[in-house]
Amino acid sequence: MNKSILLGRLTKIPEIRYSQATNTKVALFTLAVNRRYVKPGEERETDFINIIAYSKLADFAEKYLNTGLQICLSGRIQIRNWEDKNGKKRYVTEVVAEEIDFADSNKKADESILYENITSDTQSVQNTVNEITLEADDLPF
Repeated sequence: MNKSILLGRLTKIPEIRYSQATNTKVALFTLAVNRRYVKPGEERETDFINIIAYSKLADFAEKYLNTGLQICLSGRIQIRNWEDKNGKKRYVTEVVAEEIDFADSNKKADESILYENITSDTQSVQNTVNEITLEADDLPF
């Protein structure tokens, strides 16, 4: 089974491209993922993992993902190889996203969704604001 689950922050906004063969939308971004354990006397290490999302997930990434936003994603690891201009074989390891969820404790994700709604319909925005606004006492945890 090839399954990877990652929790991290975007290092920059996703880069959008289109595949040459099928003209499919592709989003490329890097996720900064902190390692779980810290050796005594050392700083926490961070891995920078390349992510690739296709089609509808690429649309989602383009609309809602911003620098610093914390997300949780699941996908599969893939290794691609090719020859560069000099004929040298190159490799890249990346995660192909299958699911992306917001994981930020603040409301950056909600603000992105809210902004999109503002441009389409002010009445639905008011309904969204009423649903999003929660007091600390309203939270179940």
